[in-house]
Parts: sequence; C-alpha cells; structure tokens
Amino acid sequence: MPQSTYTVVSNPVSTAHGSLNVLFAGESQTRPGHRIGPRVYDYYLLHHVLSGKGRYHCQDTRADYEMRAGHTFLAAPERLVSYVADAENPWRYRWVAFTGPDAAQLAVFAGFDELRPIADTAADRQPARLLSQIMSGFRVGGPRAALTAIGCLHLLLARISGELEGTGRTDRRLAGSEERLVRQIVHYLSTQYAEPVSIQDMADTFGYNRAYLSRLFKQHTDMSPVTFLLKLRIDKARLMLRERRELTIEQIASSVGFSDPLYFSKQFRRFHAQSPSAYRASLL
Repeated sequence: MPQSTYTVVSNPVSTAHGSLNVLFAGESQTRPGHRIGPRVYDYYLLHHVLSGKGRYHCQDTRADYEMRAGHTFLAAPERLVSYVADAENPWRYRWVAFTGPDAAQLAVFAGFDELRPIADTAADRQPARLLSQIMSGFRVGGPRAALTAIGCLHLLLARISGELEGTGRTDRRLAGSEERLVRQIVHYLSTQYAEPVSIQDMADTFGYNRAYLSRLFKQHTDMSPVTFLLKLRIDKARLMLRERRELTIEQIASSVGFSDPLYFSKQFRRFHAQSPSAYRASLL
C-alpha cells in the first residue's frame, strides 16, 4: 500500500482582479477510504486521477461516479460535492483551483456541465504533465507564474475537450453536435461582445432559428444568450474600471458594447448593487 502524501502550492502572484485566476494546485496520494466533504467551494476545483480508484458524488444531482486513472472531475462553485478514495486501491490525483469571470465559460467550452462533471482522458499523459507544470511554476515564482498557470489551464481544458469530442459520448441532455454548437455560441459571444451584436444576428450567422439556439443554450448553461452576453459585458467593464483608470465611464461603456452610458450604469447596478462610478470610487 503506497504511503499517503499531500502537497499544495499557491499562486505567488496576486491575480485577484484578473478575468481568469489560477489559485493553487496540488497532488496527493490518499489513504484508503479517505473522504472529503460533503462541502461547497467558491471556486472551480478540477481533479485528475493519476492512479488508483475512488468515487465522486454530486449531492445536487444525486449523481455518483466511479473514478479511476485517466479520469478527471470538476467541482463547480456552490455545488455540494464529496469524494472518497477506494478502500483497497486509493487514488492518487493532482488538482488545480481556478476562478474569475471567464472561468464558467471556460468550463463550458471544455465540455463540463451540471449533468457531466467528469471526463475520461484515457491514456493521455498530457493533463498530468500540465498540472505538474502549474505546480512547478508556482514553486519557482516570479511575475510569469500566473501567466504560465493560465496557459497550462487552457491547454489542459483543451485536451479534455478534445477527448470528450473523440469519444463520441452522448450527454443525457445534449448530443455531441449540440454541445459543439453551444461552445461555438460561447466563443462567438466572447469575441464579439464589444460589437453591436444581436442574438438574431448570431442565429443568422449559424443558420439556426433564434428560439432554438436560445433554448439550447439555456439548457446547457442555465442562462439565455442575452443574459450571458450582458453578464460578459458587465464583467469586462468591471475589469476595465479597476485597471483602466484613465478611461471615462462613457468610454468603458462603449468599449464593452453599450451605446448608451445610462443603460450601462443601470445594468451595472443590477449586477453589483452600485453604479460604475461608485464601484470605481470604492477601489480608491
């Protein structure tokens, strides 16, 4: 029986104001029957199993998954989860925690959702290596640590996304082709948010009925495309209010796709319970 170990390394660079923040990463060889939870996290926590076995349980959906080497599971914020090592062959895994305004859409792009919080990367060794690189970067420190971690996280989720597409698995909610369409919508809105884009324009671009696209997107993300676009714009504006002090409120509103500064202020207050100017003043 392997000896239990536990290692965790935090990001040495403060990234509290970034759109995607990698918080920490670690590795553990667990004891037989070692249990974590039930608990709720306020960030995304991704585990990749290196060896052994265990079980991952989502209390909200009452789903229970048997995990083994090559499997990955993602605990989303505010979801009640628990996981336990096998009594005879306890797992060894690496993990990474991340958060930020872009975290949710990145998880969706990788293929994770409430009904499928797991993935099987089979014999692909790259996920384990990328997690190891994040840990190594944090140990070395320096101003590049955060950027290296973000880059490795993107590559890691891209590998997982590729494996999910390659398996041909069918989600209980969406077929594989529909999942790809949802990811295309996320990419479209994430790159076009500063433009005067409309959901009808997007539907015309993809060649689908607007009502169908909206229904499909909401099934997969629990929000409509209109709400997703609005939240994305407000999140980008909030980042600019913090980091671009030389820009006026009107300039920031225009930069994230709002032609009317008053409407921008109204929507910002809706999400953050204060006006853009009050939010900026609170940072001083």
